Amino acid sequence: MRERMGYVASFEGLQSLAQEVAKTPFEPPQRVPGRFTDLDHDQYMSIRLAEGGQLWSDTDLPFRMAPFHAGWLFPHGVALYEIGPDGPRPIEFDPNRFTYSEEVPAPDEAETERLGYAGFRLFDRFDFERDIAAFLGASYFRAVGKEMQYGLSARGLALNTAQFGEEEFPIFRAFWFQQPSPDSAAIIVYALLDSASTAGAYRFVIETGRSTVMDVTASIYPRTELDGIGLAPITSMYLHGENDYRNRDDFRPEVHDSDGLVMRTGAGEWIWRPLRNPSEPRISTFTDTAPRGFGLQQRDRSFAHYLDDGVYYDRRPNLWIEPSGDWGKGRVELVELPAEDESVDNIVVYWRPEFTPQPDQPVTVGYRMTWGTEMPDRLPAPGRVMATWTGIGGIPGTERDPKVRKFVVDFTGGDLARLGEGDEVEAVVNSSAGTVDKVACRPIEELGGWRMNFDLNPDGANSADLRAFLRYRGGALTETWIYTWNPKDG
Repeated sequence: MRERMGYVASFEGLQSLAQEVAKTPFEPPQRVPGRFTDLDHDQYMSIRLAEGGQLWSDTDLPFRMAPFHAGWLFPHGVALYEIGPDGPRPIEFDPNRFTYSEEVPAPDEAETERLGYAGFRLFDRFDFERDIAAFLGASYFRAVGKEMQYGLSARGLALNTAQFGEEEFPIFRAFWFQQPSPDSAAIIVYALLDSASTAGAYRFVIETGRSTVMDVTASIYPRTELDGIGLAPITSMYLHGENDYRNRDDFRPEVHDSDGLVMRTGAGEWIWRPLRNPSEPRISTFTDTAPRGFGLQQRDRSFAHYLDDGVYYDRRPNLWIEPSGDWGKGRVELVELPAEDESVDNIVVYWRPEFTPQPDQPVTVGYRMTWGTEMPDRLPAPGRVMATWTGIGGIPGTERDPKVRKFVVDFTGGDLARLGEGDEVEAVVNSSAGTVDKVACRPIEELGGWRMNFDLNPDGANSADLRAFLRYRGGALTETWIYTWNPKDG
């Protein structure tokens, strides 16, 4: 395989290689020397990029690439190649690209032969010191917007994520970098995906600006039946927020990389689903045909709501996925796992197609990824949910049943600013169980938007699926808020 990698000079060549790889048994990647895999976080971080360690650092090209050293949580090397005017060439491991510490001495000649790069970072012409995208670990990668703040991650492919304990993590085994021209606005990166169940060829066209945009083409070549495939997977973290105070013991009111799942269905409906830190693993599915987009967002941008001056959760980027072409029938699948610490990524979302990819039946899909705090300008902007609050229902000062739950949802944007107290705006609320009472909505000047509230009496039900939106003269003013209540999570 390594020999064939050196001849890949185009996406078509990579597709051919991936198809061949899928016909051979999967071989786990080799680990680098134990001295480096045994490093702890601080020791690994002491290995730094040396001056001039970036690819193209001595040129006037608008992009640069810096490799990550293998070690710690990243014990496997990946192959890197540059595709230049004379064709592809390998980027061999070179310890001179790094500076080492007294605690972690530079590798000797024998170790150098067994070492490798774990992944890479990309830089653009606006800042050659701070990276705009990083590919590191399995098939994980992430990017930033104009805020230059990392947060949630994406993956090349999800396999069996909802089958707890049986998830398979494909790896990116090799990357190719198309050398950009001096006036290039984008850089092209190819990646070879490999796992026990499948192989794949990926093409990333990465363009930076207010948002980082990646146009992705993925060709999947199954080794086995892929019943649990997830396309365009996103991974994030949600510990607690305004609608989830279970077991909270933290000076920070909110701790999360994302606070909700946003979807635009094939029919054009906008949907917002607040995230939760559940008491037990939960899977939510949203059936659709030809989806127009989905993603995870951090809508709450107030520092005062996080009070974190170390990692600045208020600056975390969103990730919006837009399919290219018709993805057919399937479902958006949201997996929420219990988490006791913010270092754990406990949120996963992806598209699961209705069809099951089979061996010798390759699947090619395309999608656009938009990273940053802003949605693409060309998308319609209905009134959007900005916050969800929950608590005991009823009226203060009266006898209140603790089983009755109050829900308060704040909306802003869209046409809401054009409407006031005298306009006949209606809150539409539906529940799959129990009874809904005290439904109301009104403009709140301090919020610059509208507030909707209602009480839910479960009437003995173990859960209830809630849907709500604001309506005016028969038309929806806002996206649809959806929520699953259960007594374990409050």
